Amino acid sequence: MHIDLTGRIALVTGASGGIGRGVASMLASSGAKVALNYLSSRAGAEEAVAAIRAAGGTAEAFQADVTKPEQIEEMVRAVEASFGSSIDLLVNNAGHLVQRLANEEMTEELYAKVMDVNLKSAVFVSKFVIPGMKAKGRGSIVNVTSIAAHNGGGPGASIYAASKAAVLTYTKGLAKELAASGITVNGVSPGFIGQTAFHDTFTPDAARKATVQGIPLGREGTPEDVAGAVLFLASELSSYLTGETIEINGGMFMR
Repeated sequence: MHIDLTGRIALVTGASGGIGRGVASMLASSGAKVALNYLSSRAGAEEAVAAIRAAGGTAEAFQADVTKPEQIEEMVRAVEASFGSSIDLLVNNAGHLVQRLANEEMTEELYAKVMDVNLKSAVFVSKFVIPGMKAKGRGSIVNVTSIAAHNGGGPGASIYAASKAAVLTYTKGLAKELAASGITVNGVSPGFIGQTAFHDTFTPDAARKATVQGIPLGREGTPEDVAGAVLFLASELSSYLTGETIEINGGMFMR
């Protein structure tokens, strides 16, 4: 079955690479006009846009720090002006571990950075997108959380895990808040996803191999594995689903 998102406008935050790029590409291949947000990797975002266009899709890159509400508002207005309508689908993908650090060494600065990029970004990008969705009487928000929200994460990742748990709970609360407006809010919770800067930066090879050995499906996930779940949540197939989080981890964690 082909999912057709023709006429829909999507915004994917943190889309210059990894999961965000995979999500943006899949939404575009299904007909959506896609805005790819990036912070500093302009080259990565432009490369992703070029690949989408080469495949026949519609995409543009938009720079903004999604921990800064004033920049978020400007970005949302720019997306609306560029595509000629308000945003139908928001994927709050921007997030970062920032640094592995034991709690006894935690600084207020690092705490704020981790919470801001993972939770604050989702809250305030949603804030500026919701009015347009309400005006249309429909919309879909997908928040990207993590398996760390359930298991506490790896060494030195307690605050990251807590921020992702907050995203999971925020998803439920926002779903209740927006249901009467025809807007669904759901989450995806990736496990060990390869082809991302996250594990290239923070996971040593030995730990990576050991983790894969413990995955029942016997492999790392891919950005496309996550993108498929996002596509489902963006489509009419999930119209009666809200406040839920789909676990995408090859069987590492089962609820």
